[in-house]
Amino acid sequence: MPTATSQVASQLQRSIARAIYGKEDAIQLALITLLARGHLLIEDVPGVGKTTLAQALAKSFHCSFQRIQFTSDLLPSDVLGVSVYNPESREFEFRSGPIFANVVLADEINRTTPRTQSALLEAMNEAQVTVDGKTLALPQPFLVIATQNPVEHHGTYPLPESQLDRFLMRIKMGYPSHETEKEILRKRVGDNPLDSLDSIADVSDVLAMQEAVAHVKVDSSLHDYALEIVNRTRKSEHLALGV
Repeated sequence: MPTATSQVASQLQRSIARAIYGKEDAIQLALITLLARGHLLIEDVPGVGKTTLAQALAKSFHCSFQRIQFTSDLLPSDVLGVSVYNPESREFEFRSGPIFANVVLADEINRTTPRTQSALLEAMNEAQVTVDGKTLALPQPFLVIATQNPVEHHGTYPLPESQLDRFLMRIKMGYPSHETEKEILRKRVGDNPLDSLDSIADVSDVLAMQEAVAHVKVDSSLHDYALEIVNRTRKSEHLALGV
């Protein structure tokens, strides 16, 4: 990775860490997902900083952010957008949905129906939305951070393996340690941790970083090593599904 890209990535990580204490690993994995042009699924209980992570990431590179609260009555058009008739122009005009943002937080994705889940996941895979026969590109960079609660399953629609595969990473954040939680209590009384964050980069910087990452030279021996790991996951009797 070029030195400039590595330096900006480190600055982004330090910036986000000012809003989320003790979660350096989760922050690093979120940044890796962004730079690899992937999407992130966070499976964890409420209150561990999932929303704050998404908001801090968006604010650190000065991009658009949208949060979608998934519920059982949410429709695909509520996510993607809808065409509305304008009586003055006598034409249909497209009103974009919340998915048209650089960073989209899909909160509790397993609470909505498979139809709406599929609409989101197809847009993630294609980086575009098709409404009324018209195809519209989503803004770049484009990162979806989806969350689901692994404890509460009543009234949920679990994502099948084929749709889980749309996410580059699936992580857990976990509760903070005693000392970290004490530090949070000390520093956050009456303050919003996001208010102290500054923009480290902009959209064009992130696009350049993604391009740099895509052209990192990988030695043939690393290809062999990765494939060996993949093959072992497929043959292991301890895993239900390999990579």
